[in-house]
Amino acid sequence: MLDPKKIEQIARQIHNSMPKGVKEFGEDVEKKMRTVLQSQLSKLDLVNREEFDIQTQVLLRTREKLAAMEQRLNELEARLEESGKKAE
Repeated sequence: MLDPKKIEQIARQIHNSMPKGVKEFGEDVEKKMRTVLQSQLSKLDLVNREEFDIQTQVLLRTREKLAAMEQRLNELEARLEESGKKAE
């Protein structure tokens, strides 16, 4: 799911951008920020890059198959139309 190192990096960046007086609370503030960040990010419906890339490939193959099926259907409909005209 979410990389704990990334969450820690974000928490550290937030901590470093805080005013000096707030930073003096130290590790406790950073730990709480990390906990809040992880909690809030886990509520989001996110996927990692690898899963996203896999689903992108699946979608691409599905689109290719759909295009081939549409082409085949058009060809079959054209043949059926020709057969109907010849029978008249």
